[in-house]
Amino acid sequence: MSNRILVFYGSYRRDRLGIRLAQFVVEGLRGRGNEVELIDAKAVGLPMLDRMYKEYPKGEAPAALEKLAGQIRGADGFVLISGEYNWGVQPGLKNLTDHFLEEWFWRPAAIASYSAGRFSGVRAALAWHGTLSEMGMVVISSTIAAGPIMQTLSADGKPIGEGGKALEAAFPRFADDLAWWMEAAKAQRARRAPPY
Repeated sequence: MSNRILVFYGSYRRDRLGIRLAQFVVEGLRGRGNEVELIDAKAVGLPMLDRMYKEYPKGEAPAALEKLAGQIRGADGFVLISGEYNWGVQPGLKNLTDHFLEEWFWRPAAIASYSAGRFSGVRAALAWHGTLSEMGMVVISSTIAAGPIMQTLSADGKPIGEGGKALEAAFPRFADDLAWWMEAAKAQRARRAPPY
């Protein structure tokens, strides 16, 4: 069964290393028969949050916001590619996610983290877990982490070295976990409308 998955990436830096992990995840999920789209926060270019999507009168939201709201509502699940900035989450990705709320509801989310160092972005991943739960998503228990990212993935997102081998070994469980929750959520939404 094919699922529609949005993979969100949020670095605004000039030399973006996390795009390697985004490419790895997109290719891995597509290889399992899913319809996958990469949503790059920098390319979407939303302004700093002033008004959430739901706060615009119907039909008056900026075009980029309207398009993204539709993409989110049409997805079966999400993957956040989470870089770690000073023990925290990337501001670009956080800004993008905060523009929406109800659009996220009743779908699973997975977290794939990275950093230039050996902790692989896990502190940011922990911060995202609570945030995504508060935004109405079921956060799956399986995660993947790449770090040091330059020793784990090549510039084109291919696994290298021991870190790459570990990432490849962890990916099937990560993808299976996400697939199970997407299928469970779809079945439940078809059986019974969400309570709100």
